[in-house]
Amino acid sequence: MKTIFSYLKPYKWLVIAALFFMLVELSVELIQPLLIAVIIDDGIVAGDQSSIIFWGSIMLVLSIVAFFAGIINTFIASHAVQSYGYDIRQALFRQVQSFTMTTFLKFPTSSLITRLTSDVTITQNLIFMGLRIMLRAPLLVVGSIIMSFFVHPKLALYLVIGAPFLLVFLYLMSRKGLTLFSKVQKSVDSVTRKIQENLQAVRLIKAYLRGDFESSRFGKVADILKVDNVKAFRIMELILPVLLFVMNVSLMAVLWFGAKEIQTGGAQIGELVAIVNYAMRMTGAFSMFSFIIIFFSRAKSSSERMEEVLLVEDGIENIDSQIVENPSSIGKLEFQNVSFTYPETLNPVLQDVSFIVKPGSKLAVMGATGSGKSTLLNLIPRFFDATEGRILVNEKEVQQWSLKELRQVIGLVPQQSILFTGSIEENLGWGDSMATEELLKEAAKQAQIHNSIEQFPDQYDTRVGQKGVNLSGGQKQRLSIARALVRKPEILLFDDSTSALDVATENALWEALEGENATMLVITQKIRTAKGADQILLLEEGQVSAYGTHDELMKNSPLYREIAESQQEVDEQDELHS
Repeated sequence: MKTIFSYLKPYKWLVIAALFFMLVELSVELIQPLLIAVIIDDGIVAGDQSSIIFWGSIMLVLSIVAFFAGIINTFIASHAVQSYGYDIRQALFRQVQSFTMTTFLKFPTSSLITRLTSDVTITQNLIFMGLRIMLRAPLLVVGSIIMSFFVHPKLALYLVIGAPFLLVFLYLMSRKGLTLFSKVQKSVDSVTRKIQENLQAVRLIKAYLRGDFESSRFGKVADILKVDNVKAFRIMELILPVLLFVMNVSLMAVLWFGAKEIQTGGAQIGELVAIVNYAMRMTGAFSMFSFIIIFFSRAKSSSERMEEVLLVEDGIENIDSQIVENPSSIGKLEFQNVSFTYPETLNPVLQDVSFIVKPGSKLAVMGATGSGKSTLLNLIPRFFDATEGRILVNEKEVQQWSLKELRQVIGLVPQQSILFTGSIEENLGWGDSMATEELLKEAAKQAQIHNSIEQFPDQYDTRVGQKGVNLSGGQKQRLSIARALVRKPEILLFDDSTSALDVATENALWEALEGENATMLVITQKIRTAKGADQILLLEEGQVSAYGTHDELMKNSPLYREIAESQQEVDEQDELHS
């Protein structure tokens, strides 16, 4: 928890101020029983009306002071906690953004969401309750015991007779609570993951009428969360009855022996009332201990989960490492005997892959599903590092580039078109925040999406719904392509990103990109797209099956020829049906 609470350091003076006003409030509460004892013994029993008025007035003034101290404490604590929550969420988000893809894959998305949301909230609640109530409760218990010994040492002994048992009991319950609430947070992750999965696949669920089935699956993980929560809170609920039982026994002992002391003249009525008052305050404070243990157990579990993210060091991208100076071949790309195996797996995805793409030329990458095409593209911007071999951009190994410089020369169009909530203009400008309106429109025209945008009522100010829900698949792909073109990159990577385009639109797209001064790698399943490339790389089970032009592969590669003939048959059948 040390790392998590270190984010409170910028607000240490606010924390100190909050604790000061909490102590003022606590001091008044501890002084009041003494004043009550004085009013009873020196005022009521002695029949001194002026003493009652004097000490009563002091109690009233102190109560007003405690009232305002409590309000100020709450205000300051709220400000400190909300500022802390903002800082730690920012830190977690920045840390996740800096993860390498290998590190990112170690954390389920749902778990990261939970850590940035509910886990932060839980620690915020702990800190606020600590500044407002949680520290006050144990201090009230300790203070009441000390003041009781000050009032009447003999009677005070009966208040602390059960203290050793309570200390051991609370320690054991806190250890148990930590284990149980760690399990609860993992169950929360499972529920979040199931919700996220279903929201992403809502169209598919509706299309296949699987709502009831998915509701049943969700019910199972929700039931696990319920059972874990019930078990945790059931154990925690044992705390309060045990504490109250021990305190009530102590209180009965105080009353029993206090009455005898009064009869023998060993104590005054006011002293007994003061001791009883302290006992009642201790009982009230002890009733908070079950909540304190629950809050602390959940917060400790949450803080450990957040620290797991914040303390990652090995899997962090160094954006500003060595910078390449004066690249000699703008846009040249070369793979030299590259192999790659995903972490924690045994079978290589790519094996001994070699090819060269000259500046300004286009390479089409083909192969069956699982042949390693997307993995090959992911190695270029260093989402992953090759297990063996060398990858060179502009005749420099990618490891010699800073990630910032390397990725600035690359434009990526992913297989799944990802758009962000905002306007079309904002989505296009996401590729380059400094791009002018003319540049955005130029990229949109190249991507064959400008005319479609112009037909929208708000044109480039049209709002894009969540994940582009109000756009067709082809429109999302073209916007994604335009976003990459806005960057004016030296290398363009297309990961099967024209699959939703019709033949005429795709042909127009490639014609528009012929004048683009960029090296292109195009993953495609279409022979007609591959024909337009300068070179074709055919992968089979992670190895290079063939490499060359369309005509060369038609002559020398049986696999490529088989793919071409099968697609030709499909095209001929489509023409007959049309």
